Amino acid sequence: MSRKKKNIVLPQVLVEDYAAEGKSLAKVDGKVVFIEGVVPGDVVDVRLGKNKKDWAEGFPLKFHSYSPERVEPFCQHFGVCGGCQWQMLPYTKQLQYKEKQVRDNLQRIGKVALPVIQPILGAKETRYYRNKIEYTFGNKRYLRKEELNDPAVNGMQDVAGFHARGMFDKIVDIETCHLQEEPTNQIRLAIREFARKNDYSFYDIRNHQGFMRTMLVRLCTTGELMINIVFGEDNREKREALLNYVLDKFPSITTLLYTINTKKNDSMFDLEPVAYHGKGYVMEKLAIADGGKEFFFKIGPKSFFQTNTRQGEQLYRITSEFAELTGKETVYDLYCGTGSIGIFVSPGAKKIIGVEVIPAAIEDAKVNASINQLQDAEFYAGDVIDICDDAFFEKHGKPDVIITDPPRAGMHEKLVRKILDMAAPTVVYVSCNPATQARDLNWLDEKYEVTKIQPVDMFPHTLHIENVVQLKLKTKD
Repeated sequence: MSRKKKNIVLPQVLVEDYAAEGKSLAKVDGKVVFIEGVVPGDVVDVRLGKNKKDWAEGFPLKFHSYSPERVEPFCQHFGVCGGCQWQMLPYTKQLQYKEKQVRDNLQRIGKVALPVIQPILGAKETRYYRNKIEYTFGNKRYLRKEELNDPAVNGMQDVAGFHARGMFDKIVDIETCHLQEEPTNQIRLAIREFARKNDYSFYDIRNHQGFMRTMLVRLCTTGELMINIVFGEDNREKREALLNYVLDKFPSITTLLYTINTKKNDSMFDLEPVAYHGKGYVMEKLAIADGGKEFFFKIGPKSFFQTNTRQGEQLYRITSEFAELTGKETVYDLYCGTGSIGIFVSPGAKKIIGVEVIPAAIEDAKVNASINQLQDAEFYAGDVIDICDDAFFEKHGKPDVIITDPPRAGMHEKLVRKILDMAAPTVVYVSCNPATQARDLNWLDEKYEVTKIQPVDMFPHTLHIENVVQLKLKTKD
C-alpha cells in the first residue's frame, strides 16, 4: 500500500447542495465532498483536507464560476473576520438552508416521528441586531492575501477588532462592523487611536503581555450603554487617562467598567469588573407582545442574556405558546440562566422553578424576578440531576411543563433520564444546535412524541440556528 496521496485537487467541481455548519456539498465519482466557503451553484477546484473512503472535506482553491444565487457582501471585512459567513447569500436563501439544516438533523439523527416543521421565523432586522459585541486588541494585524508580499505593509501593528478566522494570534483591524448600532464603531476606533497616540501597548497573546486587551460593548433597546474595557496590566494612571477620555467623548455611556486580567486566558468568570462610572449594570426589556406587558432585566458585565433582543422576544413567545399555559401549571425552567425564559412565561403559570448550575446566574435570576415583582418564582443553583429529587418534588410539586434550553452540547444523558422520570405532560426544548437536540429527542422518544417544531433565526448572515420543539407525553395504549 502506498502512502495516502497528499495535496489532492479535484478540478471544476459543481457545488450541488447545502450540507450544514456552513459547508456545502458536491458528489465526485460517487463520493460526497464537503466544502467550506462555497454555495450551491459555484464551480470550483477543491483541495482536499480529509479524504476518507466514502466522504471527503476540502476548501476552494480556485473559482471557475460563481453561483447565480450569490449577492455582493455589504461588509468590507467579509470572509476575513469570520463573523458573518453568509453575507454572499440573499437572506431568503439563508433561511431556506437553515430550515433544511433543522429538517435534516431531526430526520437523520433524531430518527423519530415528526410533525410538519413550521416555516422558519426570520428576523425583521438583519443588520445591527446584536446587543453585545466583544472586541480584541492585539499587536499583530491580519494581512489579506494581496498584502502578504507588499514590503510597504507590516503585520506588526496595534489593532482593534476580531480574531481572524482560524487564527488565535492575528486580529482583523475592523473599520466598520454592521452587527451593532453606533456608537459601537466610533467607541472602538476612538479607543484604538487614543491608545496608539499615547503609546499604550496592545496585547501580545503569544507572550501574554500588553496593556490593551479586550472590550465589551452592550447596547440595550432601553438606550442604556455599557462598556467594559479589559486591561492586561494594572496601571492606574494610564487606565484613568483612557477611561476619562472615553467618558468625555461619549456621554451616552451609562455604565463604564474596567477589568484587570493578568491571566493567560480571556475568561471572565473569576475576574471582578470595577464600575468606574454609572451603576455597574444596564437594564434591558422584553415585551410579551407588541405594546404588551414588558419585563425588565438587570444585566451585568458577566451576565448571559439573549444577544438579539428582538428575536429573543420571538423565541420566548414561541416557547410560551408551546408551553400551552393556563395559569394552573408548575413550570420547571432548566438551564434557566438569569431567569429570562421563566420570567417571560410566568404570567401564564402558577409557579416557576428555575435551576441553573452557575450560582452567579441564579443570583441574577432572583434579582430579575424581584424587579418584575414575581411572587411565585424560585431559582436554585446546582445540577438538575442532583437537585430534582423526591424531596424537591414533595416541596415544590412535580412539573406540569418542563422548559429546557441547554448549551450547544445539548443535555447530558443523565438529565434526559431525569426528565423521563419526571414525566411532565409537556416539554418545550429550546436549542441552539439542532444536531444535539435531535440526539436528545431520540433519547426522549422512550416516553415523548414530538408535536410541534419551530425554527427561529437569531443570527442573520451566520450559520447558527435556533429551534423550538414541543414534546407531549405519549398516551398509553
